[in-house]
Amino acid sequence: MIYFVEDDTNVRKLVCYALAKEGYEVKDFGRPGEFWAELNADNCPPDLFLLDLMLPEEDGLNILETLQNDTKYENIPVVILTAKASEYDTVTGLDMGADDYISKPFGVTELVARIRAVLRRYGKVKSDKEYRVANLYVNPSKHIIEVDGEEVTLSYKEYSLLVALLEAEGKVVKRDTLLSKVWGEFYDESRTLDVHIRKLRVKLKSAGELIHTVKNIGYKLGREVNE
Repeated sequence: MIYFVEDDTNVRKLVCYALAKEGYEVKDFGRPGEFWAELNADNCPPDLFLLDLMLPEEDGLNILETLQNDTKYENIPVVILTAKASEYDTVTGLDMGADDYISKPFGVTELVARIRAVLRRYGKVKSDKEYRVANLYVNPSKHIIEVDGEEVTLSYKEYSLLVALLEAEGKVVKRDTLLSKVWGEFYDESRTLDVHIRKLRVKLKSAGELIHTVKNIGYKLGREVNE
């Protein structure tokens, strides 16, 4: 997941389209206030922040500084995308903690490649592994979910739950583990997990039967409960 803050609608649409085409999920924000509201409400932090600098309400460097000073986000990479292209601006951004500094106008292909390189340095590159279980097909790197060959649309957390279950390769995943992976290390509202699992089963249609409840332990994904 990439959080992208950019007040130019055309730039935002272009970048979101390019990243989505490469299999990245993006949440885009036209104003810093929207960004902070979503970040504070979502207990699962993104993999990367992509920031413009000249923004309404708050300068992008202020956002960068706030993120750098918060231990929750200090290990999440930040890439700056801006029209402020002088050497002084670039050095300032990098010295403040940005992992890369990209000037506008920019090439879309280069932008995606540099974001991929930053994610690789942080060990967050997507795997090329595909999953096929009965009539369910999932390709995490391209963000494709299909049931009986038809594409299925999931929310971010539903998708994260599904991938976590698939990565276990038929083994039971404990409730605490799922909560930690999807909502954050200290989230303990187990009812939320049950609600999202129920929604996930519904959206997966017939493949929803592949998700089994293991009483008092957690969930598993497979053809049979005892496989």
